[in-house]
Amino acid sequence: MPTRILVIDDEESMCNFMEIMLTKEGYQVDSAVSAPEGLSMLKSQSYDLVISDLNMPEMSGIDVLREARSFNEDQDFIVITAYATAETAVEAMKLGASDYIFKPFNVDDVKLTVKKILSRRRLMIENDTLKKQLQGDNSFDNFIGASEGVVKLKQLARRVAASDSTVLVLGESGTGKDLISKAIHHHSPRCGGQFVTINCAAVPEQLLESELFGHKKGAFTGAVRDKEGLFKVADGGTFFLDEVGNTSLAIQVKLLRVLENKIITPVGETKPIEVDVRLIAATNSDLEADVKAGRFRADLFYRLNVIPLHIPPLRERQDDIKLLTDFFIKKFCRKLNSSPKQISTEAIELLESYHWPGNVRELENTIEQAVLLVRGDTINASDLPEKIKSPQEIGLVQETQPSTPTLESIEKAYIHYVMSQTNGKKVKAARILGIDTSTLYRKLDRYGLKDFTGSDRSKRGKSAKSE
Repeated sequence: MPTRILVIDDEESMCNFMEIMLTKEGYQVDSAVSAPEGLSMLKSQSYDLVISDLNMPEMSGIDVLREARSFNEDQDFIVITAYATAETAVEAMKLGASDYIFKPFNVDDVKLTVKKILSRRRLMIENDTLKKQLQGDNSFDNFIGASEGVVKLKQLARRVAASDSTVLVLGESGTGKDLISKAIHHHSPRCGGQFVTINCAAVPEQLLESELFGHKKGAFTGAVRDKEGLFKVADGGTFFLDEVGNTSLAIQVKLLRVLENKIITPVGETKPIEVDVRLIAATNSDLEADVKAGRFRADLFYRLNVIPLHIPPLRERQDDIKLLTDFFIKKFCRKLNSSPKQISTEAIELLESYHWPGNVRELENTIEQAVLLVRGDTINASDLPEKIKSPQEIGLVQETQPSTPTLESIEKAYIHYVMSQTNGKKVKAARILGIDTSTLYRKLDRYGLKDFTGSDRSKRGKSAKSE
């Protein structure tokens, strides 16, 4: 799209001259021989740049500038003035004019001034576009889900984002703790600052202190130069401390100091450094249990746990699996430059009945594999991994019980027990279990508790009162 320029001057010869000169430079140029005509054109169409004379009979260029800025505060504006009115040019700059040109002017100077302003404008537009793109990529809407738990999570996260409070994100591996943390940062007053992240479980303990707080040259073997810690890098922004439960007690003491006093001390340094950082910590551990076991400091836990955000595992938000699946199919079709795909009802039912120990990350990987390997345009049950097509049944009673039962085996056994105690009455059982009746039906199907499904389920509509 060509760059559009509007020239406003009460001398028609000047308008013609500017129009010819700028058109030769590749711009699309319109002109107006009066201020009111120029303002009318500005209100009806968009221009990248306005070049206006200051001294005009009906309205001055200053008045045109004020009026133009009243309905388009980002309008770039060049004023043309004589030497005798240099003070007026300065006034125009104070009002927001982009630049000014003195009469008589050099043609090359005009071309250079126009090019400079338009280049600056393009750079600003590119920066704004990039910021919007980044905000879009880190929007809360990118945390896909419409289940009750996810809706409540996003509502609370939006409210939290506006504050500067410490946040503790709790959830199993693969649930999207990093995604919700990035969204909080990019919707916070600190969005202009850095979003710095580190996975404490991925860094050896002996290096973690240096990574977090930095070190001084010569502090230890291999410290050949000063190193700025990540807390300092995040100054003015947000620091996402992933898997904080994996930190040692010694590191926890230093983290507590950051939260309490907003200062860090690099390894080998004696003088503390002030940092202005918002901390978002995340863990898949049960920190309260770790506190009781002496593995995690109670005072640090209470400092981190100002605003806890619990991300439900995928097995507790089965209603979101279809939404997530459709999203990932579209994502990987674009990424792999593949034709559009759909998924069969049978395949979706298998996905919804699987227990997803790896949560959303496992589902994403599953769909990527399916999109990559499927031969047609429909992902069928046969295109899914064997573990999803033939999940291993978990028995209620085993000859040799595991020393640590899985959560699923405990849930299955408990549902069986409650259903037995209520003589198979599902409304009553669901009330005791604290879940919706529809959720109970899905769990009965998933765990293969056939004594409480089948014909009884088909009569649900007729015998609801008896339950």
